[in-house]
Amino acid sequence: MHRSVLPLVGKTLVRHPAMIGFASAASGLMRQIAIKPFAPKNRRREFLLKDRVASLHACRSQIFKEKGTGDMPTIVIGGFVPDATELVEFQRSLFKEYGSIYYLNYPRHGFSCEMFFAQLADLIEYLNGRDQRPVLFGVSFGCGLMANFLKDFPEITTLRIRGVALVSPVLCSQDLIRPEGDKAGGVRMLESNLKRIINSGSEGAAGVERQIERARRCFQTLFESGASNRILTGRHLSIRKKIMQVIETTPSDGGYQRVLALQRFLSPETGAPIFTGPALALLAEDEENLLVPSSPTLALLRNPEQRKSLFPRGTLRKVVSARAGDSVAHASLIFHHHCYNPLIGAWYDTLRAPMLFAVVG
Repeated sequence: MHRSVLPLVGKTLVRHPAMIGFASAASGLMRQIAIKPFAPKNRRREFLLKDRVASLHACRSQIFKEKGTGDMPTIVIGGFVPDATELVEFQRSLFKEYGSIYYLNYPRHGFSCEMFFAQLADLIEYLNGRDQRPVLFGVSFGCGLMANFLKDFPEITTLRIRGVALVSPVLCSQDLIRPEGDKAGGVRMLESNLKRIINSGSEGAAGVERQIERARRCFQTLFESGASNRILTGRHLSIRKKIMQVIETTPSDGGYQRVLALQRFLSPETGAPIFTGPALALLAEDEENLLVPSSPTLALLRNPEQRKSLFPRGTLRKVVSARAGDSVAHASLIFHHHCYNPLIGAWYDTLRAPMLFAVVG
């Protein structure tokens, strides 16, 4: 839809509430038609773990596929919320120009890094078998998962990956939680909630449930603050509804296990590359409103020499809004897609360029 028409559509939706539900339902239906469940033909790593986890259902991610037109697929690894299928709603058309999109939605009732890594490796191996090298697109917490996979997965050298993109990366728990007593710059809402969740483990199931409920309200507030004072289209409304459903219906066990996974992420060490291929790191202009001032990841990425030691072929871009009073927040891919997408598209073009030259040659 032409950009000049979008404000008119937004005003119409506001004036006619009945159309909000229709637009939201229509947008959701189109997404449901395009994005379908997927499973690699060979899932040997996943099945090897089935007897080593308490419940396969509780810790297995759901994989979805959306068909694209190119041969450079993207695997989306999301943050705590929303699901990967909702997170990149406004990047879908961009990704599909380069290849199909594969979404890994985390399980609701639990979480296992080992199982996640097994599923991710099986998926990459499947794509390699089709002579495709995927781009791993991680966001926030998903970047920590991706970094640990790239550093520690035993079979990582057998897998071919075209490049990695890190949006507002959280590579360790120290990016979000400071040591006790350190309150420089004030305590962030998410930091407070995560500390309460971690400490609730000693209080039993009731204590964990109580703190997860606090966290649900925290994530709802973070999303609503991003949506405030904006004209929301049918696509926005559809995604908003889905995100709120995910937040409200994820049981306490699932949320708690994700936090424990974050707590186990180690701070990255210089001198030990995370990925030696092409890498893109996107930092929002207002990262410090969510990440703590002492964030190891922010410090490392902003130092050119240290960044190069982690990502020898890495590129860092700051995502900035040209609109006064509308600065880009942490991982704001939904509300600031117009700021992110040109940077993402330009980097994807550099990945595709060698392939084009090879064809011409």
